[in-house]
Amino acid sequence: MDEQDSLRQLAAVTAALCRLGYTVDPVAFGCDLVTVRSRIAALAPQLVFNLVESRAGQGHLIDLAPALLGELKLPFTGTPREGVFLTSHKVLAKRWLALHGCPTPAIAADPRRPADPGPWIVKSVWEDASFGLDDDAVVTDAAQLAGRIGQRRARLGGEWFAEAYVPGREFNVSLLECASGCRVLPLAEIRFPGFAPGAPQIVGYRAKWVSDSIEYRQTTRHFDGCEPGLRDELARLALRCWDIFGLRGYARVDFRVDDAGRPWILEVNVNPCLAPDAGYAAALSEAGTPFDDAIASIVAAAENGNGDIPDFSG
Repeated sequence: MDEQDSLRQLAAVTAALCRLGYTVDPVAFGCDLVTVRSRIAALAPQLVFNLVESRAGQGHLIDLAPALLGELKLPFTGTPREGVFLTSHKVLAKRWLALHGCPTPAIAADPRRPADPGPWIVKSVWEDASFGLDDDAVVTDAAQLAGRIGQRRARLGGEWFAEAYVPGREFNVSLLECASGCRVLPLAEIRFPGFAPGAPQIVGYRAKWVSDSIEYRQTTRHFDGCEPGLRDELARLALRCWDIFGLRGYARVDFRVDDAGRPWILEVNVNPCLAPDAGYAAALSEAGTPFDDAIASIVAAAENGNGDIPDFSG
C-alpha cells in the first residue's frame, strides 16, 4: 500500500476508535519482532486493531502480525493467521478456491509451455496494491510468457506467476461482519472509460497510485450497474470465500466477469484499506453505514474471538 494511504488509514481508524471511547496507542510493526512484542506486551491492550499490510515492505511477511498477536493471546481485528497466510499467497489461494469449487482464472503451471494460448496476466505471488501491474503485465503471446515472468523477477524481485487474463467487467465486493452475520455491502463496478483502444482494462499500479496519470483519472467506481442476478451470484461467491478462508471482521473479494456473464474470483483481501477515499469506505457510504459503526462492528467481531477456523488440511 502507498505510504500516504497507510497514514490516512491510520488517522481515520484512530479517530473513529477515539470517538467510540477507546484510548489508542499506535505501534509500528517493524523488522525487530522482539521490540514489537515487548512494546505491545508493555501496553497490555484491551484489543489490537491490526492494520498491517506488510513488514519491511514485504507482503509475504503479513501473517507475522496475527501470529504475534495470537502468541500474546490478545484479541485483534481481522482474519486469524491461517486465513491471512492463505489469502496472501495468491497461488495457494487460487488452489484453495479451486478445491472448494469456486471459479478462479487458471494458473499457467508451466509458463514455458502454457496449456492455453492466453492471454495471460503476470502477477506477484505475495505483493498487493497492484505491485508490478502495468500494460506489460498482460501477455498475448504464450511464447513470451516465461520471459515476462523472468523480467519481473529480475527487475522487481520476489515470486511471480501467470493466470488467465479475463477480459470483461471488474467488481469489488466488500464484506462486514455484524451481529447477525457477514453482511454484503453494495457492489462496486470498476470501469475504464478513457483507456486507449487495445489497452488492458486493469486496475494497475498507475491507476491506483499515480494521481496525474490517465489511468488514475479514467478508472472509475460505480454502484449502479450490476444486474440483480449477477449481483446475487457475486454476493454468494464472496460469502463462500468468507467461509472457506475463515475470514473475520471485514474483507473484500475482487472479481472479473467475462463476456458470457460468468464471474471469476481474482483475489481475497483480508485487510482492505480503510482510508476515507478507498473503495471499502465508499461501499460503506453507499450502504448508508457510518464509518464509526463499521469500526465498532469490526472491533466487536474481534472481541468475540476467532470463531470457527476452517480445516486447512484440505
